[in-house]
Amino acid sequence: MRHRKHNHLLGVKTAHRISLVANLSCSLIDNGRIKTTLAKARALRPSIEKAITLAKKAYATDDAAKKIHYRRQAIARLRSKDAVKKLFDELVEQFVGRNGGYTRIYKLAIPRLGDAADMAIIEFVEEIQKKKAKKKRSSKKTKPKGDTTEKVKDESPVEDAPSTPVDEEKDEAQASMEEPSEAVSKEVSKEEEPAPSPEVQKEDKDDSDEKKSEDK
Repeated sequence: MRHRKHNHLLGVKTAHRISLVANLSCSLIDNGRIKTTLAKARALRPSIEKAITLAKKAYATDDAAKKIHYRRQAIARLRSKDAVKKLFDELVEQFVGRNGGYTRIYKLAIPRLGDAADMAIIEFVEEIQKKKAKKKRSSKKTKPKGDTTEKVKDESPVEDAPSTPVDEEKDEAQASMEEPSEAVSKEVSKEEEPAPSPEVQKEDKDDSDEKKSEDK
Protein backbone atom coordinates (compact mmCIF):
# COMPACT_ATOMS: atom_id res chain seq x y z
CA MET A 1 0.00 0.00 0.00
CA ARG A 2 1.05 3.58 -0.56
CA HIS A 3 0.29 4.89 2.88
CA ARG A 4 2.45 7.75 4.29
CA LYS A 5 4.37 8.18 1.03
CA HIS A 6 3.16 11.72 0.34
CA ASN A 7 5.63 13.53 2.62
CA HIS A 8 8.29 16.07 1.50
CA LEU A 9 7.47 16.10 -2.20
CA LEU A 10 8.72 19.73 -2.49
CA GLY A 11 6.61 20.32 -5.61
CA VAL A 12 9.09 18.61 -7.94
CA LYS A 13 9.43 15.21 -9.59
CA THR A 14 11.19 12.22 -8.06
CA ALA A 15 14.53 12.49 -9.88
CA HIS A 16 14.76 16.21 -9.12
CA ARG A 17 13.90 15.65 -5.47
CA ILE A 18 16.52 12.90 -5.00
CA SER A 19 19.26 15.06 -6.55
CA LEU A 20 18.21 18.06 -4.46
CA VAL A 21 18.38 16.12 -1.20
CA ALA A 22 21.74 14.61 -2.17
CA ASN A 23 23.21 18.05 -2.86
CA LEU A 24 21.87 19.43 0.42
CA SER A 25 23.37 16.46 2.29
CA CYS A 26 26.81 17.05 0.75
CA SER A 27 26.64 20.75 1.65
CA LEU A 28 25.71 19.92 5.23
CA ILE A 29 28.61 17.44 5.54
CA ASP A 30 31.09 19.97 4.14
CA ASN A 31 29.96 22.99 6.18
CA GLY A 32 28.29 21.52 9.27
CA ARG A 33 25.43 24.04 9.00
CA ILE A 34 23.35 25.34 6.08
CA LYS A 35 20.50 27.80 5.63
CA THR A 36 17.56 26.70 3.48
CA THR A 37 13.78 26.69 3.44
CA LEU A 38 11.93 24.96 6.26
CA ALA A 39 10.38 22.38 3.88
CA LYS A 40 13.79 21.43 2.42
CA ALA A 41 15.34 21.18 5.88
CA ARG A 42 12.60 18.78 7.00
CA ALA A 43 13.08 16.72 3.83
CA LEU A 44 16.84 16.63 4.35
CA ARG A 45 16.79 15.38 7.94
CA PRO A 46 15.75 11.70 7.36
CA SER A 47 18.09 11.33 4.40
CA ILE A 48 21.24 12.62 6.14
CA GLU A 49 20.49 10.65 9.31
CA LYS A 50 20.28 7.41 7.33
CA ALA A 51 23.68 8.18 5.80
CA ILE A 52 25.10 8.78 9.29
CA THR A 53 23.68 5.42 10.41
CA LEU A 54 25.55 3.71 7.55
CA ALA A 55 28.76 5.43 8.66
CA LYS A 56 28.23 4.22 12.25
CA LYS A 57 27.70 0.66 11.07
CA ALA A 58 30.93 0.78 9.07
CA TYR A 59 32.78 2.22 12.06
CA ALA A 60 31.48 -0.49 14.41
CA THR A 61 32.31 -3.53 12.24
CA ASP A 62 35.72 -5.08 11.70
CA ASP A 63 34.81 -6.84 8.45
CA ALA A 64 36.42 -5.05 5.49
CA ALA A 65 33.77 -6.33 3.07
CA LYS A 66 30.95 -4.86 5.14
CA LYS A 67 32.79 -1.51 5.45
CA ILE A 68 33.05 -1.29 1.66
CA HIS A 69 29.39 -2.29 1.33
CA TYR A 70 28.19 0.47 3.70
CA ARG A 71 30.42 3.01 1.99
CA ARG A 72 29.00 2.11 -1.44
CA GLN A 73 25.46 2.43 -0.13
CA ALA A 74 26.27 5.92 1.15
CA ILE A 75 27.83 6.89 -2.20
CA ALA A 76 24.65 5.78 -3.96
CA ARG A 77 22.62 7.98 -1.61
CA LEU A 78 24.87 11.10 -1.55
CA ARG A 79 26.44 10.86 -5.03
CA SER A 80 29.76 12.32 -3.83
CA LYS A 81 32.82 10.28 -2.89
CA ASP A 82 34.51 13.23 -1.14
CA ALA A 83 31.52 13.85 1.13
CA VAL A 84 31.24 10.14 1.96
CA LYS A 85 34.95 9.96 2.76
CA LYS A 86 34.69 12.91 5.14
CA LEU A 87 31.59 11.44 6.80
CA PHE A 88 33.05 7.94 7.26
CA ASP A 89 36.59 9.00 8.24
CA GLU A 90 36.16 12.25 10.24
CA LEU A 91 32.58 13.03 11.32
CA VAL A 92 31.45 9.56 12.36
CA GLU A 93 33.36 9.67 15.66
CA GLN A 94 31.12 12.39 17.10
CA PHE A 95 27.97 10.33 16.49
CA VAL A 96 29.17 6.99 17.91
CA GLY A 97 27.69 7.54 21.38
CA ARG A 98 24.39 8.98 20.11
CA ASN A 99 21.35 6.94 19.10
CA GLY A 100 19.48 9.01 16.52
CA GLY A 101 18.73 12.73 16.44
CA TYR A 102 21.96 13.78 14.71
CA THR A 103 20.60 17.07 13.30
CA ARG A 104 18.86 20.15 14.67
CA ILE A 105 16.54 22.58 12.85
CA TYR A 106 16.10 26.25 13.80
CA LYS A 107 13.16 28.10 12.28
CA LEU A 108 14.04 31.68 11.37
CA ALA A 109 11.68 34.59 12.05
CA ILE A 110 12.25 36.52 8.82
CA PRO A 111 10.84 34.86 5.67
CA ARG A 112 12.58 34.89 2.29
CA LEU A 113 12.12 37.96 0.13
CA GLY A 114 10.14 37.36 -3.03
CA ASP A 115 7.98 34.37 -2.15
CA ALA A 116 7.88 34.76 1.68
CA ALA A 117 8.97 31.15 2.19
CA ASP A 118 9.76 30.10 5.76
CA MET A 119 13.54 29.87 6.28
CA ALA A 120 15.43 27.57 8.62
CA ILE A 121 18.94 26.53 9.64
CA ILE A 122 19.85 22.85 9.87
CA GLU A 123 23.06 21.72 11.57
CA PHE A 124 24.68 18.74 13.25
CA VAL A 125 23.93 18.42 16.94
CA GLU A 126 27.49 17.80 18.08
CA GLU A 127 30.42 19.67 16.56
CA ILE A 128 34.01 18.51 16.63
CA GLN A 129 35.82 20.47 19.32
CA LYS A 130 39.10 21.92 18.14
CA LYS A 131 42.03 21.55 20.47
CA LYS A 132 43.16 24.84 21.93
CA ALA A 133 46.85 25.60 21.96
CA LYS A 134 48.25 25.58 25.48
CA LYS A 135 49.71 28.86 26.64
CA LYS A 136 53.27 28.75 27.87
CA ARG A 137 53.71 29.81 31.46
CA SER A 138 56.02 32.71 32.08
CA SER A 139 59.35 31.76 33.65
CA LYS A 140 59.37 34.82 35.91
CA LYS A 141 59.32 33.85 39.57
CA THR A 142 56.98 35.81 41.78
CA LYS A 143 58.31 37.18 45.02
CA PRO A 144 56.89 35.64 48.22
CA LYS A 145 54.36 37.79 50.04
CA GLY A 146 56.17 37.58 53.38
CA ASP A 147 59.47 39.04 52.12
CA THR A 148 58.57 42.70 51.67
CA THR A 149 61.94 44.11 52.71
CA GLU A 150 64.45 45.08 50.08
CA LYS A 151 68.18 45.16 50.38
CA VAL A 152 69.58 48.70 50.53
CA LYS A 153 72.93 49.29 48.92
CA ASP A 154 75.67 51.11 50.81
CA GLU A 155 75.78 54.63 49.48
CA SER A 156 78.99 55.86 51.08
CA PRO A 157 80.58 58.91 49.40
CA VAL A 158 83.57 58.14 47.25
CA GLU A 159 86.71 59.96 48.46
CA ASP A 160 88.83 61.80 45.91
CA ALA A 161 92.19 60.23 45.23
CA PRO A 162 95.18 62.21 46.60
CA SER A 163 96.86 64.40 43.99
CA THR A 164 100.39 63.42 43.02
CA PRO A 165 103.26 65.86 42.25
CA VAL A 166 103.09 64.84 38.59
CA ASP A 167 99.46 66.00 38.40
CA GLU A 168 100.32 69.33 40.03
CA GLU A 169 103.04 69.97 37.44
CA LYS A 170 100.58 69.26 34.61
CA ASP A 171 98.05 71.73 36.05
CA GLU A 172 100.68 74.48 36.35
CA ALA A 173 101.83 73.92 32.75
CA GLN A 174 98.24 74.19 31.47
CA ALA A 175 97.69 77.43 33.43
CA SER A 176 100.90 78.97 32.06
CA MET A 177 99.83 78.09 28.51
CA GLU A 178 96.40 79.69 28.99
CA GLU A 179 97.73 83.06 30.32
CA PRO A 180 99.71 84.11 27.19
CA SER A 181 96.92 82.96 24.93
CA GLU A 182 94.51 85.30 26.76
CA ALA A 183 96.95 88.24 26.44
CA VAL A 184 97.39 87.58 22.72
CA SER A 185 93.65 87.51 22.20
CA LYS A 186 93.26 90.89 23.97
CA GLU A 187 95.94 92.49 21.77
CA VAL A 188 94.33 91.14 18.63
CA SER A 189 90.97 92.57 19.67
CA LYS A 190 92.54 95.98 20.23
CA GLU A 191 94.21 95.92 16.83
CA GLU A 192 90.99 94.98 15.12
CA GLU A 193 89.14 98.04 16.48
CA PRO A 194 89.01 100.59 13.59
CA ALA A 195 90.37 104.09 14.19
CA PRO A 196 87.89 106.95 13.68
CA SER A 197 88.23 108.69 10.32
CA PRO A 198 89.26 112.43 10.15
CA GLU A 199 85.94 113.41 8.61
CA VAL A 200 84.06 111.94 11.58
CA GLN A 201 86.40 113.84 13.98
CA LYS A 202 85.70 117.13 12.13
CA GLU A 203 81.95 116.58 12.33
CA ASP A 204 82.22 115.91 16.07
CA LYS A 205 84.16 119.17 16.55
CA ASP A 206 81.60 121.19 14.55
CA ASP A 207 78.78 119.74 16.64
CA SER A 208 80.56 120.65 19.89
CA ASP A 209 81.19 124.26 18.65
CA GLU A 210 77.51 124.67 17.72
CA LYS A 211 76.41 123.50 21.15
CA LYS A 212 78.75 125.95 22.88
CA SER A 213 77.45 128.90 20.79
CA GLU A 214 73.86 127.98 21.61
CA ASP A 215 74.66 127.85 25.33
CA LYS A 216 76.19 131.34 25.19
